[in-house]
Amino acid sequence: MYLTLKKEATRPPGRNILQQQARFDAFVSEFNQERPREALAMKVPVDLYTPSARRYNGLPEIDYPFHDRDALVTHCGRICIYRKKINISSVLAGQKLGITETDDGIWLVSFMHYDLGYIDLEQRTLQTIDNPFGTRLSPMS
Repeated sequence: MYLTLKKEATRPPGRNILQQQARFDAFVSEFNQERPREALAMKVPVDLYTPSARRYNGLPEIDYPFHDRDALVTHCGRICIYRKKINISSVLAGQKLGITETDDGIWLVSFMHYDLGYIDLEQRTLQTIDNPFGTRLSPMS
């Protein structure tokens, strides 16, 4: 599929971003509505697709009742604590993090129920935890 996409939608490329997007859109339409698939008993995907009966409402409101405060990650991936900017990650832009002071000037940073790492306010850096999605250990243990 990717080789076909590359051949049909990028060679030659559109003259500008709008023309290129139109080429991609035309490819997607043809790929899903006109090209039968052997894996689908020679039917096209649009013939078999049905939208989910469940409505997607997005993520629930994230709350951090056991943290000292919340911090919103800016569009450039930073949080501000005591007028100090600390780089977190632009991947989390727009998300609310929970932060709690574990030692003087050392803050634990959490996203949902995952501990991401520690901030040292003196150095203004985030020291990440090796695998925040692994086994959880309390900083008090």
